[in-house]
Amino acid sequence: MSPVSTESSTGTEIVEPLADGMTRTWQVDDVVVDTTTAFQHVLIGRTAQGLTLFCDDERQSADATQLVYHEALAVPPLLLADRVESVLIIGSSEGVASAMAVAHGAELVDHVDIDAETVRLCAQHLPYGYTEAELTAAEAHEGPVRMHYRDGFDFLATAESAGTRYDVVLIDLPDESEDPEAQHNRLYEADFLRRCAQLLAPGGVVTCQGGCPTMWRNRTLVTAWRRFTEAFSTAVYYGSDEHEWAFLSGRIDRIDDAVTTMQGRLAGITAGGAGYLPESIDAEALQGNTVPPHAVRASVRASSPQ
Repeated sequence: MSPVSTESSTGTEIVEPLADGMTRTWQVDDVVVDTTTAFQHVLIGRTAQGLTLFCDDERQSADATQLVYHEALAVPPLLLADRVESVLIIGSSEGVASAMAVAHGAELVDHVDIDAETVRLCAQHLPYGYTEAELTAAEAHEGPVRMHYRDGFDFLATAESAGTRYDVVLIDLPDESEDPEAQHNRLYEADFLRRCAQLLAPGGVVTCQGGCPTMWRNRTLVTAWRRFTEAFSTAVYYGSDEHEWAFLSGRIDRIDDAVTTMQGRLAGITAGGAGYLPESIDAEALQGNTVPPHAVRASVRASSPQ
């Protein structure tokens, strides 16, 4: 099913596909940007959720919900890693995850995104993420964030050759597509995860957007969870209880109680220690939201050797 944007009597409507036979219609009251970059169709407009970013007519983030999304993405790996001094971010064009990593104590954030025009449009128009001044500094590699407009697969090869190591590798891309021709699917595959893991410093973490836990759209999540449990000795699920997305984190080494470790580190920040203090995640959220849905857990058990 192809996404469709149309004009209506009430303004622009974007029909976003959710699953087979299911769509969601967004009413865009004011179109701020409508352009096609070298890689995708980008629309930024005002919806009932505030300024909203659509790429290829799929909602990527919105002012009202982006904090919940980005904290569910970034906070678990920041807490799971033994230290956070260097971070690699692939995708995440708005720049929110970069700011969270720096706030947590990262001294270096390499942010890689293939679409320079979209990143710059986000900085220009969205009220969250990079400001234009921050992005200019990141593009000049002035400060802790260094912006790289490159294909993530190619950047990984460069980092491998240079022997670069990261404490956190964070992959924030549109949901894995069931279209075999979708280019970004390469950055979800098991080989890419293994290559990311090879860039980790001791105690480091790889994390990615894993998919949607709802029964009508969980196929990519089931596949992603299976990859993580096969690639990492410690795999942690975090399903946002206020958004429709789930996120997966992995460490090469084995931690007997990863959730307790994360809770302890969050408690230290809450008590006044260094680190990023989230607004939408607390100890109870870490306890409850790290249990994968039954169907996801059952799929991994069913595929395990007996």
